[in-house]
Formats: sequence, structure tokens, C-alpha cells
Amino acid sequence: MLTEPNTLTPEVEALLTRAMFPDPERLRRKLERYRAEPERRIFVWMADGRPVSAAGILQHGEEVEILHLGTAPGEERRGHARALLHAIEAHLKITRLLAETDDEAVGFYRRAGFQVTPAPPKGGSSRYRAVLTRP
Repeated sequence: MLTEPNTLTPEVEALLTRAMFPDPERLRRKLERYRAEPERRIFVWMADGRPVSAAGILQHGEEVEILHLGTAPGEERRGHARALLHAIEAHLKITRLLAETDDEAVGFYRRAGFQVTPAPPKGGSSRYRAVLTRP
């Protein structure tokens, strides 16, 4: 089930930080931006009454950029993140979901129906642009 919490709870923060560089100060700054910038929103996928996946997004009209996507340990590969992204798309009635990702997550985006192309490397690591377009 899709929800958009009014506040960042510790559970939701823990999900989002799984998709962030693990520097405490950098994590704090990124989470603060979700609190301070109304164009940044967080959506959560609930299963059995608890949050199991969270997505931090930035909406540009009918296009949404996925900034962070994290799933609880032990809940990976159960379809929660894919269901969350597709529910966000339907809820916001958008035409495109965009994400930049790395080697570790590119397969997830392909399996979720995104078109994947190479993006410029960052920090010596391969990067990919993932796009899901709906008519």
C-alpha cells in the first residue's frame, strides 16, 4: 500500500539512507532537504502495517526523478520497490520516471521496465540513466 507520510520517521529515514552515501553529515543534509523543500517528497510502501520500501522524489510537472530508493533488509527482491515506483507513477499521474543508478541497482530498473542507457561515470564508477515512460 502506498503512503505519503507527513513527517520523516526514523523507520522511513533508515529506508532512505540505504540509498545514500554513508557519511553522517551528508545523510543529515540530504534528509533535511526532504523536510525543507516542498518539491521533494517521500513515498512509502507498506506491507503488514510497516514501511518496507521508501522513495524520495523530485517532481518536475509530469516527470518525476527518483532521488533515493531503499528497501528494508530482508525485504529485498519481494517486489516492494517496483510496486512503490509504479504506485507513485499512477498516484501522481505522471508520464516519466527517471533515475540515475549504479552497477548494483541497474538490474532492478531493467526488471521494473525502465529503459537503461549509460550515463557519465562518477567517482570512477559506472552510472546509468533509467527511464520509464508511459503514454
